[in-house]
Amino acid sequence: MSKVLLELAKYAKKDFEHDIILAKVNGKLTELTKEVPDDAVVEFVTTDTVIGNLTYKRSVCMLMLSALYDVVPANKIKKICVQYSLSKGYYCDIEGDIEVTEEFLLEVKLKMLELISLDLPIKKRSMNTEQAMELFRKHGMEDKVKLFKYRRVSRVNIYELNGFEDYNYGYMAPSTGMLDTFDLYQYDEGFVLQLPTKEEPDMVPEFKPQHKLFNVLKESTRWGNMLNVDTVGALNDAIASGNISELILVQEALQEKKIADIAEEIASKPDKKFIMIAGPSSSGKTTFSHRLAVQLKAHGLKPHTIEVDNYFVEREQTPKDENGDYNFECLEAIDIDLFNQQMMDLLHGKTVEVPTFNFKTGKKEYKGNTLTLNQDEILVIEGIHCLNDKLSSSIPAENKFKIYISALTQLNIDEHNRIPTTDGRLLRRMVRDARTRGASAKRTLQMWDSVRRGEEENIFPYQEEADVMFNSALIYELAVLKQNAEPLLFGIGKDEPEYYEAKRLLKFLDYFLGISTEDIPKNSIIREFIGGSIFRV
Repeated sequence: MSKVLLELAKYAKKDFEHDIILAKVNGKLTELTKEVPDDAVVEFVTTDTVIGNLTYKRSVCMLMLSALYDVVPANKIKKICVQYSLSKGYYCDIEGDIEVTEEFLLEVKLKMLELISLDLPIKKRSMNTEQAMELFRKHGMEDKVKLFKYRRVSRVNIYELNGFEDYNYGYMAPSTGMLDTFDLYQYDEGFVLQLPTKEEPDMVPEFKPQHKLFNVLKESTRWGNMLNVDTVGALNDAIASGNISELILVQEALQEKKIADIAEEIASKPDKKFIMIAGPSSSGKTTFSHRLAVQLKAHGLKPHTIEVDNYFVEREQTPKDENGDYNFECLEAIDIDLFNQQMMDLLHGKTVEVPTFNFKTGKKEYKGNTLTLNQDEILVIEGIHCLNDKLSSSIPAENKFKIYISALTQLNIDEHNRIPTTDGRLLRRMVRDARTRGASAKRTLQMWDSVRRGEEENIFPYQEEADVMFNSALIYELAVLKQNAEPLLFGIGKDEPEYYEAKRLLKFLDYFLGISTEDIPKNSIIREFIGGSIFRV
C-alpha cells in the first residue's frame, strides 16, 4: 500500500504553525505530489524553513509567469526576465510590446488570485533533454535551449501550470492554493514581485525601494549584455568557443575602471579623509581595498589601511548571543570610544598608536604602529560596521566617504531562474576557508546561517547610506569556483544535516563548464578565494 504525501500533509497540517510545502521521505527531500509506502519515515517541511521559503518563492514565480502569459498575448512578449533580488522580492522586466503600469499589474495580480482560488495543480513530468530543448525552442525560451545544450544528464523535469510550461531549478509546491502571500509593485521599467520571508512566511513585507543597489545591479546587467553573457548557457558558449580568455580580460578591465572612477571621485574631494568600506562576508573587501589604494596612489594620495577588527573590546567584555556564544559581529563588540578618539586625533594632525588585536589572547596589543595623517594622506577603513554612523559618530560627515561592496551575481541560470547572490558568496567562502583555514565545507555550511543573520542585522540596513557601491562579482567566477568547490561538497555524507544544501549546490554547479585559473590576473578579486593573489589576503 502507498499514500500520496499531499493527503498525509492535510491530516498533519493541524500540528504545524505554517504551511507544509515539502517532505523528507526516509531522509530524502521530496515534493508532496509523490506516493510513499506505508512504512516510510516522513518529515514535513514548512514555509518557515530555508528550503520551504525558497520553494514557496519559486512556485509563486511560476504562478506569476503563468498569469502574465494568460493576460498578455504571446506575440507581444519577447521575454520575461526574473532579474535580481530587491527589497524582499524579485525585480522582473518584460521585453516586448508591453507597458508595465499599475493597471496592468492589477490585472496580472487578479489573474494570479483567480488561479489561486482554483487551487490548480503544479504538474511535473520528465522528458529527455533533446525533447526539452525542442519544447522551449517552440516556446521562444532560447536561454533554456542554451542551458540544456550543456546538460550532462539525459532527462529534464518540466513543470506545467494552467497550460504554461517551464523548467524550474528546485522543488515546487503541489498546487496554487497555498500561494496567496505576495504582491506586485511597479518599479523602474519593470516591477517587483514582493514575497514573504522564512521569518514571517504568512505576510508580505513592506516594499522598500533600494535605488542605489538597483542602479549597481542594472550596471552589472549592462556589462553582461555588453559581453553577450547574461545566463549560464551564454557563459558556457563563451567557454566552449575558446573566447573565455578575452571575456576574463574585459570583465577585469571593467572592474578596474570602476575602481579607478571611485578613486578619482575621492581625490576630487580633499575633505574626504576617512574611506569607510563595508560589505557582507566574502565580498572581496580586502582585495578591493588594496586595488583602491593603488588607484588612490595613482592620483597622488597616500592611503593607510585600518581594520576595525583591531578595535575589538577585550574578550571578557564581548557581548554574548542568545546561545551564550561571543557575538563578534555586533557593534558593541567594538571599542567605539577608542576608535572615535583615535580617528579624531588623526583628523586634528596628532600621532596615534594604532592597536593590533590578538585573537588568541582576546586583547588589544600596542606594537609601536604609529600613524599621522598629513595633507595628502587618507585612511582606508574596512569593517562590517563602516556604513553605520554609530561606529564613527565623532567624525564629521564631510570627512567620510562610504563604500558598500558586495558580490551581486549578474548571471541567471535562464530568464526565469535567478542565481541568489548569497550562493556566490557562500561558494567563495567555502573555497577560501578550505584553502586558508583547513575548514571543511560542512563547517562553512554550519556557520552560514549565523553569518547571514549578522549581515541582515549589521550590514544590509545601511547599504543605501553608501556614497558609492561596488559589485565585486565576476561574470566568469562560478565556472572557476566550481573546480574548487565540488570536491569539498562531495565530502559531505548523506547522513549529515548539511547534505541537502551540499546536494543543491552540486546540482547548481553542474550547470557550468569549468575553466582554468591560468588566465586570471594576479590582482583579481577571485584570487582572494582561490589563491595566487599578488596581495596579502
